[in-house]
Amino acid sequence: MFKLKTGYFITGIITGCILLFNFFAHFPDGKLHVVFCNVGQGDAAYITFPGGRDMLIDGGPGGQTPKVLGCLANHMSIFDRTIDVVMLTHPEEDHMGGLNEIVKRYTVGTFVHSDVANTTKGFQALQQLLKEKHISERIVAADETISVGASTLFVLWPTQQSLAATRGNVLGATHVNDASVVVKLSYGTFDVLFPGDADSRIDGELIKRPIRETDGMEVLKVPHHGSKTGMTDGFLSWLGTVHLAVISVGKNSFGHPAPEIIEALQQRRTQILRTDQEGDIEIVTDGTTWTVKTAKTK
Repeated sequence: MFKLKTGYFITGIITGCILLFNFFAHFPDGKLHVVFCNVGQGDAAYITFPGGRDMLIDGGPGGQTPKVLGCLANHMSIFDRTIDVVMLTHPEEDHMGGLNEIVKRYTVGTFVHSDVANTTKGFQALQQLLKEKHISERIVAADETISVGASTLFVLWPTQQSLAATRGNVLGATHVNDASVVVKLSYGTFDVLFPGDADSRIDGELIKRPIRETDGMEVLKVPHHGSKTGMTDGFLSWLGTVHLAVISVGKNSFGHPAPEIIEALQQRRTQILRTDQEGDIEIVTDGTTWTVKTAKTK
């Protein structure tokens, strides 16, 4: 009996230590954390702001247990069941599929998206969940900002003009991509661009918009998983120097990432990291300096 109770006691101590370690490991450290989640062929990025609030941009593909859940389990405290902001760049399965489970399992503060829709069952189910859980929605377009403490998200696309002909309409897959929310996150002198699946079809209009106060972009989430139509030379010139390009990609039949995209980035001496090779990729910054951690290097 004594040995049994001792075993329970030791197990309790070990469990308590693990929980305590988890709590302090995810305690706000005054820095911005951006995690590009390894969700396979799709996009999801989890952001923790310096003050402790958080945000999820896209949720990767769906399924019974979407991979985005594993990413959140690794980068959120087990005591935290709230995500302050969830943003859907566009309603396509490889960006939207995992959000249904997110909305079911977490308390979501605000759901942000552009004014586009499609007819998929997944999107209809997500809309229904948002209504059932009374989650506030914010529809955004270019020139709007979302401030979270000292961090600011600048919405660069879509413009009100580009949405005028399609607002409230159901769009095909290609045009859904054209309406992707493109957002730049800035904290101090650190900038990271999230372009969703917006690609060369809208680059000509996108690059007319102001992008930076300094010459360059610290981190770029490569558009459309590295599709060969994902970036034009004009787009890269618009960005200026890009220090790190992250490609969110998994096993696919599309040829992502395209050799042309890899070559274009290499010619500009941009460091390239891929989620299918590195796992989760985390950027940590104090607003001036920044470091990169990957699942392989941790």
